[in-house]
Amino acid sequence: MPEKKKITKDMSIGEVIKEFPETFEVFQKYNISCMGCPFAMMETLEQGAKAHGIDVKKIIKDLNDAIGEK
Repeated sequence: MPEKKKITKDMSIGEVIKEFPETFEVFQKYNISCMGCPFAMMETLEQGAKAHGIDVKKIIKDLNDAIGEK
């Protein structure tokens, strides 16, 4: 059985949304609404979290919880 992919701080916001659409609500929870903007395709989760004053470890945990990664 292949191992399920895990979301990491080095992935772009756009990549996460495209691959895991179920994470959309997590981004909304953190008031990150730039999923459709050009920065979302280039900006990593870590960069986005820092720009929005969000604890990167917490959002990564919430994103992985959303896709079933415990």
